[in-house]
Amino acid sequence: MKIIFMGTPDFAVGTLDALVEAEHEVSLVVTQPDRVKGRGKTVSMPPVKECALRHDIPVFQPEKVKENEAVMRLRAENPDIIVVAAFGQILSKEILELPKYGCINVHASLLPKYRGAAPIQWSIIDGEEKTGVTIMQMNEGLDTGDILTQREVPILSTETGGSLFDKLAETGASLCVETISEIEKGNVKPVKQDDSCSSYAKMLKKELGQIDFSESAENIERLVRALNPWPSAYTKLDGEMLKLWETEVVQEDSESDAGVITDVSKDYFTVSCGKGQLKVLSLQKNGKKRMTTHDFLLGHPLKKGTALGQ
Repeated sequence: MKIIFMGTPDFAVGTLDALVEAEHEVSLVVTQPDRVKGRGKTVSMPPVKECALRHDIPVFQPEKVKENEAVMRLRAENPDIIVVAAFGQILSKEILELPKYGCINVHASLLPKYRGAAPIQWSIIDGEEKTGVTIMQMNEGLDTGDILTQREVPILSTETGGSLFDKLAETGASLCVETISEIEKGNVKPVKQDDSCSSYAKMLKKELGQIDFSESAENIERLVRALNPWPSAYTKLDGEMLKLWETEVVQEDSESDAGVITDVSKDYFTVSCGKGQLKVLSLQKNGKKRMTTHDFLLGHPLKKGTALGQ
């Protein structure tokens, strides 16, 4: 098939690679414009652009893909299908109806659950036992189009946002290639989503990572895993930010107030929560490198009774 590919972050790179490896004609890659990033204010290319250049595929970076000039550029390609994976812009009806087979989207959840921007992290935060990838026929709604294919992926008890991201990116890449093959053969039967079963995975913000120790230890432990590596779960120690990277749940309740350190060992310290306690195994002080709690305690001895979050 002749394909226009639209995507921006790392999640989309595997799908673009897979389409090229499957010997489809990816005639154009559409991605977000280069952006200034970091303290050095250097201009950074989107990961998908870097991938496209490696494959010698032309790249188009419109500020707004819905504008007439951008639509004309897409129309000139005369694609059979447009494949979208975490592109970051809304497509107009004109674009959706442009290719022979329409536009399909690689979405990192089992739709209709977790429509929206951050389905990977919210599936961990909410304690789901499984998630997956949906290849969806796009319409004008937000992740509301017909389901073409799906594949489940289990969520392990140790799963982080980063590890699940990698699994779903790989799953999405292979499923997308398989789905396009079945579309060509006429074997795909679209299934309408049940809107009554839908949920929304809102965009992640740094503030989400602020730990409320009045929550249960289980909820906090999931938050820590889900927001690893970004935006991270954090609290305060002596007025400075302290990121928590690896924690374990202790089921036994403590009589101490939530957020108070109840035990200090050479390898960890334990914090009282609204229900249960949280054992902290690795962390990161503001401006420092991530380290084990063992190494942290060598330079920053803590005492029982110390309150976090202040």
